[in-house]
Amino acid sequence: MVIHLPADLSSFVGRATELESILQALTGSRLLTLAGPGGCGKTRLAIRAARRVSPDAAVWVDLSETSHDDQVTQRVAEALAVPVPRSDPAAVAAALAAGPALIVLDNCEQVRAGAAEFVEVALRRCPGLTVLATSREPLRITGERVWRLTPMVLTEAIDLFLDRSDADPTDPDARAAARRICDRLDRLPLALELTASWAGTLSLHEIAAMLSDDVERPLLAGSRRSAPFRQRTLADSMDWSHRLLTGDEQVLLRRLAPFQHFGVDAVRALADREHAADAVLEALRGLIDKSLVVCDVSGPRARHRMPTVVAEYALARLREAGEETRARHRHARAHLDLLRALRPLAADDKDRWRERVGEFRADLPAAAQWCLSGGDPDLGRRLCVAAAWWWHLTGDRTGLHLLRQAAALDPGDDDALQARVLVSLALVGEVVQPDARTFAAAEQAAALGRRTDDPGTTLLAQQLVAIGLLHTDLAAARELALRTHHEAAAVGDDFGRDASGVLVGLIDQLGENHAAAFDRLDRSATALLRRGDRGIAGTALAALAIGRAHTGNLAEAEETALRARDAAAPLHDFVRIGTAAWGLARIVALRGRLDEAEAIMDELQRVIDEASTAPYVPGWSATRAQVALWRGAAADALRWCAREQHAFTPDLLLTHVAALRRTGDAPAARRRLEQAESSPTLAAMPQLRAVALAERAHLIAAEDATAAAALHRDALHIRLRHGLVLGCIDSLEALAAAGTPERAALLLGAADRARRDTGYLAARSPLPTGPAVAAALARGRALTLDQAAERALRVNRRGTRPVTGWAALTPAERSVAELAVRGLSNPQIAAELFIGRGTVKTHLAHAYAKLGVANRTELARDRATRAANPPKPSSS
Repeated sequence: MVIHLPADLSSFVGRATELESILQALTGSRLLTLAGPGGCGKTRLAIRAARRVSPDAAVWVDLSETSHDDQVTQRVAEALAVPVPRSDPAAVAAALAAGPALIVLDNCEQVRAGAAEFVEVALRRCPGLTVLATSREPLRITGERVWRLTPMVLTEAIDLFLDRSDADPTDPDARAAARRICDRLDRLPLALELTASWAGTLSLHEIAAMLSDDVERPLLAGSRRSAPFRQRTLADSMDWSHRLLTGDEQVLLRRLAPFQHFGVDAVRALADREHAADAVLEALRGLIDKSLVVCDVSGPRARHRMPTVVAEYALARLREAGEETRARHRHARAHLDLLRALRPLAADDKDRWRERVGEFRADLPAAAQWCLSGGDPDLGRRLCVAAAWWWHLTGDRTGLHLLRQAAALDPGDDDALQARVLVSLALVGEVVQPDARTFAAAEQAAALGRRTDDPGTTLLAQQLVAIGLLHTDLAAARELALRTHHEAAAVGDDFGRDASGVLVGLIDQLGENHAAAFDRLDRSATALLRRGDRGIAGTALAALAIGRAHTGNLAEAEETALRARDAAAPLHDFVRIGTAAWGLARIVALRGRLDEAEAIMDELQRVIDEASTAPYVPGWSATRAQVALWRGAAADALRWCAREQHAFTPDLLLTHVAALRRTGDAPAARRRLEQAESSPTLAAMPQLRAVALAERAHLIAAEDATAAAALHRDALHIRLRHGLVLGCIDSLEALAAAGTPERAALLLGAADRARRDTGYLAARSPLPTGPAVAAALARGRALTLDQAAERALRVNRRGTRPVTGWAALTPAERSVAELAVRGLSNPQIAAELFIGRGTVKTHLAHAYAKLGVANRTELARDRATRAANPPKPSSS
């Protein structure tokens, strides 16, 4: 990992002896803190030391914009630019363990507790890591070595001042004047640089004379008398520089005090009747020339900031002038206007939008918090709404807290704004904390949006409500998502159309409606990527890859999985990248590359293992366990299942069933299978229904081989009807075990051909050998998959019973189905027929498979339809 250190905006002068001592201290200490007052040169010295110690493997984290202790970890994660749960110090430390040898935390003083917490975790978990911190105070944790910066050596201070003032270092008069200035400014680097900026306006002797002036300066005079000398010196230097500013420059300096970073647009927004835009820009140039504002032009747009000490001084002058409320209001209003001006970019190119908003991200929570805390609640609520997509994409917990505060401040007189606040709350919560509270906010937003005739809010809220329904009611989720899709298209909401299209496609894929699902997912993902909506596009592509794998297109599936990973990568979002990673790993494993599959997941597994609270990536544990099963390591699969700390999805439950069965714990496997079968969404997912049938067949095979074979045929019937090619191969191999040697060879030969055609190499069944079965194997290899499946489904020796429809049901299956249609529960059916509840489930599963229905509602509907339209008697 190569992290670029901040560039030097000017030459590094002096501190040579101290630099060598600091380098030596770093070799013998894992935590070194450069401590000293503002303006003493801590940051410049840290950059120089880091460049010497670890030029190609250092992480630089600037905490000057960070105002809350709980944001320190997030800032480190952003600096690392790797996918980690950004609120978990242990997880971020795990990423450091495999990366840089040195991390520099600059400007720790205002978040000292948060910095100390992170450093303690990082040093404990990363034995090879060294931390260099800069702070006005030590972090005060075990193992810290503190290096307190003293004023510069006089000769070095003179050299620095002459360098910055462009004076001749060999001129004795210049050196004499510089010495007087350095003595007056206590040889503090920042004070020297600020003063040197006036050398183009005043001579060095004039500067020295003016600094020696003992005129009383009232600002901070009371606190200054008891302050340390160096702090008084810097304040005096700031006062002196401030007195020489023009009136416009003094006004702008005060007005910029609330800003962390700002660009030209924000400065223009500070213009008013007394200070026109041109005058404000001229004042900005003056502040830059005088080193009170730092300008970074390395990117496509100039970014400006005030050094921390200057910003503190400007804030003090702002308060002294009684202008803080107005300035903070301007600050918040400027950022609301910026976000609104960037809204068209968010619709057309979200990558560029993220880049632009990232330039002033630290100002957003500060401005919103001031407004919500009483400055201007209405403005704060609007600012939170405007910033919601940024907080959604970055998974920012601070944004979620601010939105909850904004929602609670509803005055009750603006339902339209409250609807936007609530949908914003749900949008961020869906990523940060997807719980019932989040989706309840989405439902409230949808209702208010409809009441206030706000289609944008309503459509986004409906999408979020549909997402909340995915784990409980797939049919309702699809109905709402499809309605949202059509409504968004009707009003020209391209994002709403494509995002809801992805949701419909996901649900269609769960229902194995592949033609419709693939078309929706592919079209929607393409359109979303064109606009830079990477998060949703990555989810769509990951789902599309898995769907293509199920239907046997493994090569295309792998290409799609790689596209999903590339789409999600720039977001550095752990859940989205984790989802893409397990999808790719599963497909690679299906193609027989088990080591590669595990390596793909191992890249992120360390972060999960080290996290204090394991992040939840749906599908991760199931995939790790499934790969272990394909390797033949059922005990490892059990351990992966046991590590799941969140919801056991039907996929994970069924994988757990297989692991328990293969380790010989049939009772536990049966209990897990019943839990999976009772899932409210399983009935709508044919692929998993077929897996459940196959697992029940394996569990009863030793007791009732005939019933087990019937279950395998039911599973095959589902898989064949829904185009689940890989599942059909599994079913053929399972049914081969229940037939005669010749029939087994025929089915295994057909499965072997299908495996070679698709590239499905995971968990291959061994082929029989010998002359007795060679001909049957050859005949099997000549069959298509459909032909082999049709033969496998022939169960009645005389061929009189159909394989589908009510006529295909056995007497026991028909009895259970009829009672279910009448509304009896499983326990009631069991009591009525004097059979076990498990047997009722088995018969119902057979009936569902043969009738092509997913649940009791569809069963009753099918029965009513057939009763109203009975089949015509045969003419024969």
